Formats: sequence, structure tokens, C-alpha cells
Amino acid sequence: MEIISLTAFTHRRHECIGIYFTKKAQLTLAVRKIPGIKWSQTNTCWYLPLNKEQVAAITKAIGKIAEIETSQLKIYLQKRKAVAATLVVPEEKTLSKKIPLPATAIYQLGTENLQALEQFVQQLKLKAYSASTITTYRSEFLRLLILLKEKPAEKLTVAQIKRYLVYAIEKEGISENTAHSRLNALKFYYEQVLGREKFFLEIPRPKKQQQNPRFFNQDEITKIIKQTDNLKHKTMLMLTYATGMRVSEVTKLKVWQIDSKRMQILIEQAKGKKDRVTTLSPVLLVMLREYFMDYKPKKEGYLFCGNNENEPYNNRSLQLVLQAAKQRAGILKPGGIHALRHSFATHLLDKGTDVTMIMKLLGHNDIKTTMRYLHVTNRDVLQIVSPLDQLNL
Repeated sequence: MEIISLTAFTHRRHECIGIYFTKKAQLTLAVRKIPGIKWSQTNTCWYLPLNKEQVAAITKAIGKIAEIETSQLKIYLQKRKAVAATLVVPEEKTLSKKIPLPATAIYQLGTENLQALEQFVQQLKLKAYSASTITTYRSEFLRLLILLKEKPAEKLTVAQIKRYLVYAIEKEGISENTAHSRLNALKFYYEQVLGREKFFLEIPRPKKQQQNPRFFNQDEITKIIKQTDNLKHKTMLMLTYATGMRVSEVTKLKVWQIDSKRMQILIEQAKGKKDRVTTLSPVLLVMLREYFMDYKPKKEGYLFCGNNENEPYNNRSLQLVLQAAKQRAGILKPGGIHALRHSFATHLLDKGTDVTMIMKLLGHNDIKTTMRYLHVTNRDVLQIVSPLDQLNL
């Protein structure tokens, strides 16, 4: 009896079932009759989307004329399940723009390295790292594990890790920021999971690009708000600019955190697991009351709900709201929701607000982080007279 092998591979960013067999007229005819079947020239096989229904369709079409070998597919599915179990946030809810790892790469992940990934995420959870940090570290560590395949990560030397980081920068083309994230993830594994003290002492960090914060001027902010007709969307954008809150802080804000008597907003367990308060402007309060009357959010629930009233508004959706408003306003300047936070800080500096107060409002740990805004404020620049203006022309 003929044998047909089913394996997993990635085609155009989608998981697929590859159908491999010795070319015979009867088999080829039977396979081509499977609904939705397609041919991959790159992988030289017929293929279908990877799901239970398609496996059943293959079995129904050719199970009587050929033996179906699924051992390779089962191994991949088992490893995929184990890797997926280390996720803290479902992949569809992350903002990552990275191309997903190919199915064949996950299949080649060694058993010891799979255990290393599980231990890595477990230790991050035990140390109560945030979900976003765990997601980032996990992704960066997984890239190394898949490249290693069967070679255990715990056996790498400092020299080998140095070579790997050079490879990641030169061959993968990762940015300086990504290089720092990857280095942090590896440092956590070798020092916090394996307990190797000062293992990364000899590994230098790449110098980060010095970029000024991106922000919008007040005319652009006005245009963005005016071009947003939806009351909910407009309130969220105004809230972000009026308080300097991060996008996750806005979407997860609860109704009870608005204190109209003290004219402040409590931001609970923000970045760094710190509570802080920020100012509540009278104009924003009027807008919030109008929104509250119209949408009637639950007093104990989220101020801005998603499709489900028990879930917060999606961060990515708010980013898209801003981009759509910018497009309608004809604003070509780059910058997303975080640029509204930068705008808040920059405009406060322009008006003479003390930098330490801005530091508190933004929730920065280090004054150096807040001092970046001194590079973009025009408070002192406007007082400078250009030498051109002093010429007798």
C-alpha cells in the first residue's frame, strides 16, 4: 500500500499541512479532488490549511487507497502546544509586528531547549514580571532556542553568545533596541534561571540611537481631536493628551479611578508596578461626563470597554483610531498614541512647568528619562534672536 506523509510548514505566514507522496496517477487524482487543495512550488507538495477538518478531509479522500503517515505532524503539534503553553498573552492580542516563526523551526526545537523555555517563563512569572515584559523576553529567547535546534542553550559559552549577538545584528538586522531586549532576555536566563553570576560581564551592550521624542504641536492636536467624530474615540484621545497616560493605562482605566472632587486620576499599578496620580483638567472632566451619560459604563468596570463589557478597549484599536484621525486631518508627521504622551510633556515644558513635576505626572523612575524633553521644547529657543534678524537688509 502506498504511503502519504503529512508534515507542517509555513506558507505566506500561515500554517499548512504538506502532503508528500510518490507520484502515481491514482493518488494524484485523489489528492487533487480534495476541496481547497493547492500546490506549493516552493515546497514541491500539495497543501491545505493546518486544522483538524483538513486532516479529516485528507483521510476521507485517500485513506482507502494509501496509508497516511502522521508521526511528523504529531511531533510538530505536540511541540507547538508546549510552546504555546508558555504564552502569557495570546498572540492575536499582542502589538508585535514580527514575522511569526516558521512551523519547521518550532518542529526542530530540541527537547532540552523546550524545557529551558518553560523554566524561563516560569521564573519570569515567579518574579512577577509584567505580561508585556514576559512576552518580549520569551520571544527573544525563543529566537535563540530555535536557531540552536538540538544544541542545549545552557551549554553555550560567553564567546558563543557574543558570536550569536553579532549574527543577530548583522544577519537578522535587529535594531539597537531589539538587541538590548534580546540581551536582557539572555541575561535573565543565564543569571536568574541558571544562577550564573556576572555571566554577561564581558558582553558589551550596543549603543542606542539618540532619538528625540516624537510629538505633535498644539495645532495638530486640535486637528486630530476635531477630526474624531466618535465620542468614545474622541474622549480617549483627549484623555491621553490631557494626562500623558500610556495607551495601556488609558484602555485599562476603571471608572472609580476618576476623582472629580480632587480633580485627579489615579493610575493603578502602572509600568514598574507603581501607583501614581495625574491631573484631571476641567475641559476633560466635561468631556468625560458627556461620555459617561452617553455610554453608561459600569461604575465598578472599565471606563472604555471593548466588544465585551468585561474587557478593556484594545490597545491596537486605539492606535488605529489615532492613525485614521491623522489621515483625515492631513497630518503626515510620524507618531502614534505614545506621541500624545510626548506632546503632553513637551507642551508642559513649553509653558514653564518644572521638570520634576512632569517626571511625577509621567511616572518616570529616573529624571534623565524626563530630561529628554528638554531637547524638543521651544521655551528657551524662542528667546534666541537669530543673527540674520540683526542684519540691516
